[in-house]
Amino acid sequence: MKIKRVSIRRLQMRMKEPFETSFGREEDKDFLLVRVETDQVEGYGECTASLEPLYSEETTTTAWHMLTSLFVPTILHHEVSHPNEIRTRLQHFRRNHMAKAALETAIWDAFAKELGISLTQTLGGEKTEIDVGISVGIQASELHLLQKIEGYLAQGFKRIKVKIRPGWDIEILRAIRKEFPDISLMADANSAYCLQDVEHLAHLDEFGLTMIEQPLAYDDIIDHATLQTRLRTPICLDESIHSIEDARKAIAIGACKVINVKIGRLGGLTEAKELQALCAQSGIPVWCGGMLEAGVGRLTNIALTSLQGFVLPGDTAPSARYFDEDIIDPPVSFVKPGVLSVPSGPGIGARVMEDRVDACTVEHVELK
Repeated sequence: MKIKRVSIRRLQMRMKEPFETSFGREEDKDFLLVRVETDQVEGYGECTASLEPLYSEETTTTAWHMLTSLFVPTILHHEVSHPNEIRTRLQHFRRNHMAKAALETAIWDAFAKELGISLTQTLGGEKTEIDVGISVGIQASELHLLQKIEGYLAQGFKRIKVKIRPGWDIEILRAIRKEFPDISLMADANSAYCLQDVEHLAHLDEFGLTMIEQPLAYDDIIDHATLQTRLRTPICLDESIHSIEDARKAIAIGACKVINVKIGRLGGLTEAKELQALCAQSGIPVWCGGMLEAGVGRLTNIALTSLQGFVLPGDTAPSARYFDEDIIDPPVSFVKPGVLSVPSGPGIGARVMEDRVDACTVEHVELK
């Protein structure tokens, strides 16, 4: 397979409602869409970097630069026998994993389409359906949060994740447990605490949480290992895990009991697939996290989650959770409450609607 042309677009999509975490508030989806073209097909990949460097150091602007100046020229017009090669070809460039993942996942999509099979089959996925949880951002009031959760439970979501931060944590979780005593519930701190908060965080054990996600620093595993000895609640690492090696070290020192797998954070599907295999061998459950993706990113997440190592509900909610109209057809939607079907069509399994992409595009470049 030879990549003949690469198109990169910067899109801005209006979200139905703002999404707030401990480190910021997102009102519009600002992201990059990568399209690679071969002689036979085109493949799409979505960059999960945001407008500002809040979740990670990457932004849509830095990703645009890395893709156009370095990553795309490295692979353009070269033969690619398998998408696994992209990780090796780009490994001498440090980090910038979200930009790498956008290009790599587009090549995976094109590769699957040239074979005439689904991305799921190409990855070795076996599931035909996946369970889905929902991530609920910080709300204006406790009542508003409880009403949101009630609505999501009525839609059938299999797990509720709530964002927490100092001042919006213990009492909020207590209120949720009082109202919904039997639901599968987890909390995501997005690095809002430090090890000195251990006595405060120990109160989490009251609520029977499935996990607490990334309570301490975004680049830490050492303090998380210390904290895990003080909590019954399983710690899930997210921002700290950028590679298989990071995961191996975290597991070795007992820094976590669960890992969140995000394609963009890890640099692509190749690393994500191998990480879930390592975790399965180590007895560490994994799930696929979300980055408020549009349709291409959602479908790629679904394909990854079809691998047997993903044993917990992920964050890949239906398109309608965030957008009035997605850029794919058909949109991601439930086949039954709380359950998504794994697409069986070639590649990601849906059409990218170019007219919708054009309507959202604010910047565009083609490399050929």
